[in-house]
Amino acid sequence: MLRTPDAVRDAERWTAHNYHPLPVVISSAEGAWLTDVDGRRYLDCLAGYSALNFGHRHPQLIAAAHDQLDRLTLTSRAFIHDQFAVFCRELAQLCDKDLVLPMNTGAEAVETAIKVARKWGYQVKGVPAGQANIVVAEGNFHGRTTTIVSFSTDPDARDDFGPYTPGFTVVPYGDLDALAAAIDDNTVAVLIEPIQGEQGVVVPPEGYLPGVRRVCTERNVLFLADEIQSGLGRTGETFACAHEGVVPDMYLLGKALGGGIVPVSAVAANADVLGVLKPGQHGSTFGGNPLACAVATEVVRLLATGEFQRRSAELGERLHAGLRELLGRGLVAVRGRGLWAGLDIDPALMTGRQACERLMERGILAKDTHGSTIRLAPPLVITAEEIDHALAQLAAVLTGTS
Repeated sequence: MLRTPDAVRDAERWTAHNYHPLPVVISSAEGAWLTDVDGRRYLDCLAGYSALNFGHRHPQLIAAAHDQLDRLTLTSRAFIHDQFAVFCRELAQLCDKDLVLPMNTGAEAVETAIKVARKWGYQVKGVPAGQANIVVAEGNFHGRTTTIVSFSTDPDARDDFGPYTPGFTVVPYGDLDALAAAIDDNTVAVLIEPIQGEQGVVVPPEGYLPGVRRVCTERNVLFLADEIQSGLGRTGETFACAHEGVVPDMYLLGKALGGGIVPVSAVAANADVLGVLKPGQHGSTFGGNPLACAVATEVVRLLATGEFQRRSAELGERLHAGLRELLGRGLVAVRGRGLWAGLDIDPALMTGRQACERLMERGILAKDTHGSTIRLAPPLVITAEEIDHALAQLAAVLTGTS
């Protein structure tokens, strides 16, 4: 007897319906492959929204977690533990920044960046108290806290969660003129994703990111780059900003930083920015805990070799070449960089959800967004043969072949 139907029903019965998952129940995983409670295997083409860049249960990361579990898991930031400085130093060096502030979730990294930018604005730029504003982009996804959804343009994320936090100006993504016009004397930061993930892996026009950097420098405004999904190897570079030679004032990191084992996030910036914080002004009980630091340090060391960035770039070319061949054969648009792609399905054929359900039946797990769009973000450990397999299954779904 199959176990999946009962497990799905139990989840529906006992869980608030804040997600609409595919009806698959995973029990084990390794590398790029998942196995459900009935023993069926699936190729993971979502990788936890980039939280699993290094695949499931990467041996080096699992070993680091096991070793740390046997010694020390939590102290709180009331004390210093022996993994803390190592992690902060190596991540700061990877980012080429002076300082790191570790947190847990991506949303916490964004909240941290907002607080730091506002404090910097008051203490360094001289913005009048309570007047700081931050410019953000339409189609953004930075998390789901009450402050962050206040500047979301997605009705599902925003509606019925007011009253909303003031202090944000929304402009069209990719429109440099609109962004520049929105900056005033009280603007303390521009917060954008170098590639918009939840919106459907939207890559901005060429020259947009360098233009944002230039405008921020000219107007004495911080450039905050949310690289929570796009960073740490996903696009073929350590950071997506690097594709156009751009260095933001602050990197916002998360997801892959925890190696698919523990939630780890961080912001990285120079001392003239992060140095505005003083003891007691910001923190988190679990932020920078020993287990998180041990795992995340190994993540940084994997990235320091450059191997995963190269894999993403090289295999990403194969993925995107295969996807382009499906244009006009069920796909109407393809976007992305590295091992990250947004696919727009001809809505006359099926919805994105229907496509993901049919892919699931063929042993491929992906995720839809905004109606007719699918996101593909396989672990960076995926092989060329596995990419070809995923492409073949996608082609079969789109063309209706068996």
